[in-house]
Amino acid sequence: MFTISQETAGQPEAVGLIAQLDKYQNALYPAASAHTLDLSQLGDESLIFLMIRHETGRAVGCGSIVLYPDYGEIKRVFILAEYRRRGLGDKLLMALEHAAVGKGVSILRLETGVEQPSAVTLYQRNGYHFCSPFPPYQADPLSHFMEKKIQ
Repeated sequence: MFTISQETAGQPEAVGLIAQLDKYQNALYPAASAHTLDLSQLGDESLIFLMIRHETGRAVGCGSIVLYPDYGEIKRVFILAEYRRRGLGDKLLMALEHAAVGKGVSILRLETGVEQPSAVTLYQRNGYHFCSPFPPYQADPLSHFMEKKIQ
């Protein structure tokens, strides 16, 4: 049994999950293609941060949306390796989309890396399609840009 709830990005468990995500991605991409963002520096008015917890209370995954005037950007989606392939990524995306609609967002965008085919598959399975780079990004041969209209 797992629960997904809105929490804060600066709490120790969130920081720990994001550090693991950074370690994983830093092994895949050069620094110039690392499009990280310190979520703890964003205020509640510009960030949706969700955490997945196992019934034991352990934080096993997280994801966020940075809110911009015209869209939301999905950032920092991560599930611990031992909890993958249980549908948690799909559930997390559904929860993020629901929270975004509640904030008046109608378009979600994201950047993910070409060395993460499982992430691309997750997003495609959930209705995201490839698009052009969006601000603040520039074209990067190691990046995929995707978006989805939500209601």
